[in-house]
Amino acid sequence: MRRTAVLGSAGTLIAGTLIAGAIAAPAASADGRHHSGSEAYGVKIAAARAAQAGIDWQDCPADWALSKPIQCGWVTVPLDYAKPNGKKIKLAVDRAVSTGTAAERQGALVYNPGGPGGSGLRFPNRVVTKNPLWVKTSKAYDFVGFDPRGVGHSAPISCIDPQEFVKAPKADPVPDNEADKLAQRKLAAEYADGCAERSGDMLDHMTTPNTARDLDVIRAALGEKKLNFLGVSYGTYLGAVYGTLFPTHVRRMVVDSVVNPAKDNIWYEANLNQDIAFQTRWNDWKAWVAKNDAVYHIGDTPEKVEQAWLELRAAAKKDPIAGVVGPAELIGFFQGAPYYDSAWAPTAQTWSDYRGGDTQALVDAAGPDMSDLAGNASSENGNAVYTAVECADAKWPTSWQRWNRDNTRLHKDYPFMTWANAWMNLPCATWSGKQQTPLEVKTGKGLPTVLIVQSTRDAATPYEGAVELHKRFKGSRLITEKDAGSHGVTGALNPCINERVDTYLLTGETDRHDVTCAPHATPKP
Repeated sequence: MRRTAVLGSAGTLIAGTLIAGAIAAPAASADGRHHSGSEAYGVKIAAARAAQAGIDWQDCPADWALSKPIQCGWVTVPLDYAKPNGKKIKLAVDRAVSTGTAAERQGALVYNPGGPGGSGLRFPNRVVTKNPLWVKTSKAYDFVGFDPRGVGHSAPISCIDPQEFVKAPKADPVPDNEADKLAQRKLAAEYADGCAERSGDMLDHMTTPNTARDLDVIRAALGEKKLNFLGVSYGTYLGAVYGTLFPTHVRRMVVDSVVNPAKDNIWYEANLNQDIAFQTRWNDWKAWVAKNDAVYHIGDTPEKVEQAWLELRAAAKKDPIAGVVGPAELIGFFQGAPYYDSAWAPTAQTWSDYRGGDTQALVDAAGPDMSDLAGNASSENGNAVYTAVECADAKWPTSWQRWNRDNTRLHKDYPFMTWANAWMNLPCATWSGKQQTPLEVKTGKGLPTVLIVQSTRDAATPYEGAVELHKRFKGSRLITEKDAGSHGVTGALNPCINERVDTYLLTGETDRHDVTCAPHATPKP
């Protein structure tokens, strides 16, 4: 799950003929229970067409910023799987072919980075740049990325003019009074209305089950009988839903930093739980900054660092830095530290430099770049997809009293992200599109061993999510990185984890029991 810059509800930072038997039909026991007969039939039709058409791989368009040898192409899917002969949309896909011999090749490894709203098109760069963590795996697999429906080049949706979306400063997410709350509620309702006005024909179909169906069509288009999948963050929920709907279509699946897939957690409770976990990791970072006070000079205890943060927030609220960085923008920037260990030192250094008189570094990091039209459009699109998917996946509380009660209570003990997160999700309270009932994630007949990887102090996807999915996917293996909290464990250097992920992807083998690994190295100042 993703939190991205500039928080505040008006925006946040952040073809062919059916060939019988062309693909293996999803197990009836899986399909019949979890999506309607018409949708299950629609997937079979779309996948058979895709298997026949394949993907016409070409050099990527210049403005996609994906250089050779990466290749790009398109996969056509129905907007509505219950109407497979109705409106179609095209999904952008790309690949870097495996670097090993023909004998070493095991097929395609498809990736989703999370969000919802994240693009996977950068994934093949791991092959091109010879990323050391993925060299072994890239010998066996084509690395395949895609823009999910609504994202990037795949029938992108929008909820607000991108330049308006990034405009700053936004109101302080932490309300001083009822008038502040009313203003944020108005912004959230306007945002929901904007989604309906700009993207209304897409909204009812922006669900995780539909993206999972898209994933199965991509699998067929790639010529793969079974899917090899790596999902991170929200990508783990996509993987969990795919594994439930299409258990016999899974070959290997790694899920990293796991969304709790319990029906009652999707998505309102998930965001409340995230507020608690973000505070925990924020506190970890403050302790690290204090320990390295000789470098940063912000405060030699966590309490002093917190006080310095509150003073910075208050000053920026009274007089936004360079006229554009207020509390909302500060949260958008500083949340990177509890999110990723790789942001610990850069965030602390930027703050330290600001305290030393370098205002521009903080403005560049936290403020908008109004000249970056493409980047701003991408940010707005990502937020629109995030909102549309979470609002469509589940029924959200419509009572403001409940939102107010829950977030007021949480804010007392977990103030760093609570209100910012509330306003980001509040459009779901007035959402005009259909809101579905979440899928019951469970083990279907034929589901192979799934590898689950998770750190215990993850801010964005609390550890309990990995435990819950482990229970639901029988025979799965859980690798726990103890006393660590960086989001996206497979992207960090930890041989205890990296080697097991490689072994699983290359051989299908896992340890006989779950494994606990020591944390990866603490960031250096």
